[in-house]
Amino acid sequence: MKGFISAFHISHMVSVSVNEETCIGCGACVALAPQIFELDMEKMKSRVKKQPENDEEKKLAKQAAEACPVGAITVQ
Repeated sequence: MKGFISAFHISHMVSVSVNEETCIGCGACVALAPQIFELDMEKMKSRVKKQPENDEEKKLAKQAAEACPVGAITVQ
């Protein structure tokens, strides 16, 4: 196959977590990325509802991590 070039896109998986001990339940992450985070009403802490599935959700998760006043969100 002369001149054949194979190209593919590798999507970088991102893992999001909330440190329950650090979280103060302010809801900033839920306000910024409601598709990713939710508030656990019993514990009054944020939690991950689902992992980001596309670039826009990854961006929102990172913005939420940056906005967290206590640094309870990790995006890897």
